[in-house]
Amino acid sequence: MSKHEFFVDMTCEGCSGAVTRVLNKLDVKFDIDLPNKKVFIESDKSADDLLVTLKKTGKAVTYIGPK
Repeated sequence: MSKHEFFVDMTCEGCSGAVTRVLNKLDVKFDIDLPNKKVFIESDKSADDLLVTLKKTGKAVTYIGPK
């Protein structure tokens, strides 16, 4: 499993809740850092697949890189 770091433009608990909902469907381990607007995901899935999933929240998402 590899760890990936993403920037997600989250401004509130509702935003992080949306991220939690889409990631729970993937069965991956993740950690949300709301103050810094970052999401850390541990998964076998590709960064592209994770990026597509995170974009389903409607938030601006950027792949920062492997963690």
